[in-house]
Amino acid sequence: MKLSDIGLPKGANRPKKRIGRGSGSGHGKTSCRGHKGLKSRSGGHGGPRLGFEGGQMPLIRRIPKRGFTNKFKKAFQVVNVGDLNKFRKDAVVSKVELLQENLVKNPKISVKILGDGEITKPLTIKANNFSKTAVEKIEKAGGKTEII
Repeated sequence: MKLSDIGLPKGANRPKKRIGRGSGSGHGKTSCRGHKGLKSRSGGHGGPRLGFEGGQMPLIRRIPKRGFTNKFKKAFQVVNVGDLNKFRKDAVVSKVELLQENLVKNPKISVKILGDGEITKPLTIKANNFSKTAVEKIEKAGGKTEII
């Protein structure tokens, strides 16, 4: 006996229910949809709208809303001054070098240098933005900052 010789059990393949073919078929008149109501209507509306909970106050309206989201907010990846000690003395540090050292993750998002930690080497740092304390610490160590 082979796998292809095995047939389906009797009654496994039933004929398709043919609705709307007259009262003699047993599925005529309302075509198995009952009378009136949302599910009896045609037009591709198979059910209530998204989020409808049968008349109960929907979850999206029960949850309290607070504040707002500023759609013009600029996203920055932050790097602290203390993390820049990885680089050799007098190096030029840009977004490419920060990516190679895994200090930033996404090359498309702007980089901001913050003043947390201490820097001991003079470096030329190119970034999209700097905090005031970061600029002070970099220049105190003998380095330069460039806004790109």
